[in-house]
Amino acid sequence: MNITIIGASAGVGFAAVQQALNQGHRVTALSTQTASIPDHPHLNKVNGSAASVSDLKNVMAGAQALIIAIGTKNKKPNTLFSDTATALVKAGEALDFKAPIIVITGFGAGASSGFLSFFMRTVIRIFLKHQYKNKTMMEEIIAKSNLNWEIVRPGMLTNGALTQKYKVLPNLYRGIKIGKISRADVADFLLHEAERPTMLQKYPALTS
Repeated sequence: MNITIIGASAGVGFAAVQQALNQGHRVTALSTQTASIPDHPHLNKVNGSAASVSDLKNVMAGAQALIIAIGTKNKKPNTLFSDTATALVKAGEALDFKAPIIVITGFGAGASSGFLSFFMRTVIRIFLKHQYKNKTMMEEIIAKSNLNWEIVRPGMLTNGALTQKYKVLPNLYRGIKIGKISRADVADFLLHEAERPTMLQKYPALTS
């Protein structure tokens, strides 16, 4: 199938590109810097911005599934996630986009912030407060749209191997435990949902 991956040059997005190509999919990869992504006969690399409506429309047209895996190392206040969500909604409306859109935020965004462990609450408050505040805004913007969205909240990401033994927790509940999970395993879940979405309009949490 034709899969478009936004934020494809690093992290979960890059892992999703590699896995999708290995599985025989055709991939359109959007990133501000695509030079680091190895060439492949079934890969279309597009330099562009996730927060640009025109760039998103360009790579969404014809896609049978869309994966949003953007990230930033900037710990200062920024609006990358909310800007991307706003552009995504506008692009989706312009294209009348009906394909599934799988979006990564993180456990600690939105309603999940009330279910964090003491350790993760402390980490986010000290190091990632601004990112998670903006990720929450991203979730809210997308959830209010008419897109066929799914918002995925993984735990702490690692560079571990693909295990396919992770847990998918569709609901928040008292005592929920969300720990570490490899980027490869998150990418595996995203591709499964892109192929056969089972949790549209839901917020599954992922942990190893």
